[in-house]
Formats: sequence, structure tokens, C-alpha cells
Amino acid sequence: MLLNVVLLGKYEYGKALEIQYELLGKRQRGEIEDTLILVEHDPVITLGKNAERLNVRATAKQLEESGISIYNTDRGGDVTYHGYGQIAGYPIINLKSKDMGIKNFVRTLEELFIRMLKEKHGIDAGRDEHHAGVWVNDDKIVAIGLAVKHCVTMHGFAFNVSTNLEHFKYIVPCGIRDKGVTSLQKLKGEAFHETDREYGAIIEYFCSLFSYDGHRILNLKEILN
Repeated sequence: MLLNVVLLGKYEYGKALEIQYELLGKRQRGEIEDTLILVEHDPVITLGKNAERLNVRATAKQLEESGISIYNTDRGGDVTYHGYGQIAGYPIINLKSKDMGIKNFVRTLEELFIRMLKEKHGIDAGRDEHHAGVWVNDDKIVAIGLAVKHCVTMHGFAFNVSTNLEHFKYIVPCGIRDKGVTSLQKLKGEAFHETDREYGAIIEYFCSLFSYDGHRILNLKEILN
């Protein structure tokens, strides 16, 4: 099976969420194959279905002045931040066709980034037994929050490449008060002006770990029609 890949580039969160729901419905009806959306969002804070509103530390005025909007979502997890320099990935995957449960799916997503960071960047990353995601010591570099609807996944992961880490001060990331966040740029001590070069690595490891024969890049018109 080939994996469909949709590269949205820089895209507003609300519009990307609408596309997720459209593709979710198409995958549930068997009209498309498994699909991975990769996107970079305008600055936005999103709250999971069990999020504590108090984990947003900033005032409405601070958020407005920083150009950061807020969305309530139906994904798992608490509060997180998306922004420029961060790759958000939304897998629209039929778990039944992969013979996977949601826990195994999350573990495989974590393994994807653990291997990629080690093999491509020489960074030792790992898991935290109490919290989903990928960590370098006590700092999270990849957040994971999913929803599953009729065996098909949506929402997904957020990989900090050159993200403005100062914006995370506006929230308690994922509701975890005793840990921090980091980025590829911070860890490597070099500037990452573009996230594009990380897309290929994510697609490569995604296809390998989830056992796809390869991938095809589709634009929105091709996959929505």
C-alpha cells in the first residue's frame, strides 16, 4: 500500500482542521488510502478535550498582541502550541487495516522520531513512561495528541524544528508543570531557517515503521475530488 502525503506548507489551523475532517470522512468511506498531512501553522494554541483552561497562562490581550489564536479541539491531551518552525503531522490512518491499536500507534509514532533524531541528527531522544511524546532528557521535542473516529486517526504530532520556544511560556505545555520543551535548532545550536528538509525524513521513517511500500505526494485538489 502507498501512503498519500499532502504538503500544505504554511496553513491556518482552522482551515487545516476542516481538511482533516474531509479526509477523515473519505478514509472512513474507503474513498482514499491512508494519508499523512504535513503542515506549518500560524501561531495558535489548541486545547484537547480534557484540557484545563488554566493551563493557558497568557491573557487575551497578550495573545492578541502576539498574534496567537486559540482553538478547542476533540483530540486527546491538554494544551499545546503550534507555530512557525514546527512541523505538524496529521495521520489519517485506518487502524484496522494496519492491525494496530491506538497505544501501539502512538508508540510507533514515538519510535519514528526517536530513530530519526538519532540517525539523522545524532540526538538521543526517548520516551517518558507517564507522558506521550518524544523527549530529550526532561524537554519535549515532539508532542503527540490524537483522536480516533470509527477506527481512523486524526490530529497527530508536532515536531519542534526551529519553533519560537518563548511562545510556550504562554501555556503549561500538555499540562505538565515540571518539564520543558526544546527544538532541533536549540539542541544542535544551529539555525534552521526552513523546515522543508525535515519533511523528507519524516515521510521516509513513517513509511518504514508503518510498513508502506512507498508514498505519493498529492495536492488538495487531487485528494479532495
